Amino acid sequence: MTEPTFDRRFWEVRWSQVLRDHSDQVARRPPNEWLITEVANLQPGFALDAGCGHGSDTLWLAAREWHVTAVDFSATALAHARSTAETVGPDVAERIDWVEGDLSTWTPQPAQYDLVLSLYVHADSVDAMVQRLAAGVAPGGTLFMVGHRPIDPTTGAETAAADQLQVSVDTVTAALDPTRWTFLIAEDRPRPMAGTRSRRRHLCAAPLLRSHLTISG
Repeated sequence: MTEPTFDRRFWEVRWSQVLRDHSDQVARRPPNEWLITEVANLQPGFALDAGCGHGSDTLWLAAREWHVTAVDFSATALAHARSTAETVGPDVAERIDWVEGDLSTWTPQPAQYDLVLSLYVHADSVDAMVQRLAAGVAPGGTLFMVGHRPIDPTTGAETAAADQLQVSVDTVTAALDPTRWTFLIAEDRPRPMAGTRSRRRHLCAAPLLRSHLTISG
């Protein structure tokens, strides 16, 4: 069986199908639970949502007075997210800049953002993507990244992410200069399987890492 290629065409087809067949479910998807837990107490400023998809995390941030640059290479997902933001209201929509960009090459302006987040993004080169996104964090800002593990640490079985390249605790810590970053969280956390309430029967462990860029003179 041919392994999928998670490129722009793949995600355009995927989002088109999902939004056509399950738009009601997409509308009910909440923002990421780790985002809510770890970012809720940060002072709002400028944020980059790298790989924003249908926009639930972006909308959550904008509703809390963050000014968000939301990047994704699926025009279909961005159109849906933009439409949703306009429905929520102009006070939220005007805080969001929707950008069509491929994170395998797209690079933020240096030291531009108080918060950079990238959740469950598929990468051609994890190290290169982490370093590009980290360069966009302003002094004193926060980098927050989450990725699915390819191997379930409890059972040793492959997860649905076994054929994907996503961030992990090890790859992110290796990609960043420890003299410039303070690691506040660098750990694996369980994520419940879709359609279940159990955290023991999980699809995969979700590595969560948030980094604080120290201010240097």
